[in-house]
Amino acid sequence: MNQKKYDITSEGLEKLKAEYELLVSTSRQEVADKIKRAREMGGTENNAEYEDAKNEQAFIEGRISSLENIILNARIIEAPHQPGVVELGDKVLIRTQDGKVDRYTIVGTTEASPVDGKISCESPVGKALLGKKKGDKIEVRTPAGIIKLQIIEVS
Repeated sequence: MNQKKYDITSEGLEKLKAEYELLVSTSRQEVADKIKRAREMGGTENNAEYEDAKNEQAFIEGRISSLENIILNARIIEAPHQPGVVELGDKVLIRTQDGKVDRYTIVGTTEASPVDGKISCESPVGKALLGKKKGDKIEVRTPAGIIKLQIIEVS
């Protein structure tokens, strides 16, 4: 079976690797110590601290597993192949229908962070921008309705 590939910048991949290392080298042992202390304090039955620690352990192990999968199946976004055409990894300056100017970087889903101006290539706006050029006007169907955008710059 083909594994899903995760498009990611080299910077994004390094951040995920650092998070993975922290979870494996530090967080995993910290939660194991919490579980041991909680067990020593009152067994495992009706012990809220023990339950909390076990839940934290499950979260950490799940995140480690997820990060391993992403790191193993990462596909680094290379420099854009078509200058001036919106592709993964490009920075795009857009003007909204109300005149507001925003700058977005088009990234894979694993490193999307709208607050930081990084939008997923699978989001409605990301999909609509891919393949477009400076000066293009686009309409995007979003959960909030249709929005109109104009591409000012692609870099």
